[in-house]
Amino acid sequence: MAVDLHSHSIASDGSDKPTRLVELALEKGLTALALTDHDTQAGVADARSAATGTGLELIPGTELSLEYDAGGMHLVVLWLEPGPGPLQDRLGKLQGGREQRNERIVKILTDSGMPIDISEIHEEAGDGSVGRPHIAAVMVSKGYVPDLGAAFEEWLGTGKPAYVGRPRLNPEEGIALARQSGAVPVLAHPHTLGISRASDMADMLNRLREAGLVGLEAIYSSYHRHEREGYADLARRFGLIPSGGSDYHGTYKEGLDVGSGYGDLVVPDSTVDELRSHAKGT
Repeated sequence: MAVDLHSHSIASDGSDKPTRLVELALEKGLTALALTDHDTQAGVADARSAATGTGLELIPGTELSLEYDAGGMHLVVLWLEPGPGPLQDRLGKLQGGREQRNERIVKILTDSGMPIDISEIHEEAGDGSVGRPHIAAVMVSKGYVPDLGAAFEEWLGTGKPAYVGRPRLNPEEGIALARQSGAVPVLAHPHTLGISRASDMADMLNRLREAGLVGLEAIYSSYHRHEREGYADLARRFGLIPSGGSDYHGTYKEGLDVGSGYGDLVVPDSTVDELRSHAKGT
């Protein structure tokens, strides 16, 4: 049986409601699904309610964007229970930073001849927190760019005219808060670190493992078989557990499905038990 330990709903920057993700996971025959919306757990209650009595384990989580100059570093945090807690409390502050960032992006686009009202972005996002994919979708709907890819390549991507950073935790802080909250931190899609030298990757993984990192996302939708095997071997060599997930975002990532990614993704359910052994209170 298979699981998916990385997915996003409309609560952050996905296009589907949390309940729909549960439906998709059941259709795929998954035994577990982790809801890991960016910097929020707003969708966990609905997803958990939808999964109750179905045989699908709904794993509460989040995905943190961490401060890292060389590339993108994201941390998937699993078994993070909603409510008070060291990391849970910080998520509210991170969400405030997201809203300020979004307002600045809208102003830049408007000043650049692409008028957008913040209310249009919130309408696109529904009840969830607003992310750049929602802004990109509005840009497409208003005819400012031909598609989502162009919105990021020309305006919203890192280093582009409308890119605006936001407050982030540093890697050690994010990992420490996750562990203090009884959760399991996993380094997401390691290729985005922008590290090409083996010695540099070794230094980074040693640093993160010493901080409390538990897993490394080796089974990822965009990876070929040899990459998945390579990252799994890398994880084991540094005392980390190979994890995996689709990184599903609905229509914001065309052709990518819950559980199966682009068609060949299989994350074994044994991964859940191995990671769960590091969670507190489960």
